[in-house]
Amino acid sequence: MPFAIAVGTDLVAIVILAYVLYFRRHRRRDLLLSYVALNIGVVAVTSALGSVEVGVGLGMGLFGILSIIRLRSDQITQQEIAYYFTALALGLLAGLHPEPMWLTPVLSALVILAIAILDSPLIASSTHRHTLTLDRAITDRDALIVHLAEMFAADTVRVEVLDIDLVRDTTLVDVRYKTLPRRRSGAAEDGQPGGRTSADHAAGILDTEVR
Repeated sequence: MPFAIAVGTDLVAIVILAYVLYFRRHRRRDLLLSYVALNIGVVAVTSALGSVEVGVGLGMGLFGILSIIRLRSDQITQQEIAYYFTALALGLLAGLHPEPMWLTPVLSALVILAIAILDSPLIASSTHRHTLTLDRAITDRDALIVHLAEMFAADTVRVEVLDIDLVRDTTLVDVRYKTLPRRRSGAAEDGQPGGRTSADHAAGILDTEVR
């Protein structure tokens, strides 16, 4: 009976995780299949090993295997890696179905809730990260911040210079920025959203910390 409850909980949880949360937000069909297959495989393996004397090393070993697969596979984002480990954790909970029997449903619900909140568009939706190559070499950091802020219409900018090629006249940067709030009617002055003047906007940019 506890195993049936754990498997039922896992089926509901992986559908919510893979389809409701991941696929409807990120739209990658290949990873949808990958998350479901990983989860089902982990449940099957841990259930089959249930009659064998195993320790905590089983779970840690599965996490290690996943890490190796990820490093050898197609490039995925850190968000998608989080979904991988969540699918693995749900599978382990269902396959091991620890006592008492309510523990698996409660922990699965907590994991799903955490992912639903942290990956919600409402959380830091104006904050973005890009790695890009600029078509000119910029060695002055303040000038680089101003240039990137104008390019992305950003309020704050943090940038890490990865490479400056003076021969090809290019700059490779990893930039993280927060976009300006949307223009409000009657609130814009001097062409700046939200009633900020050019001087105020430039001052805000130049005070931004650069990594």
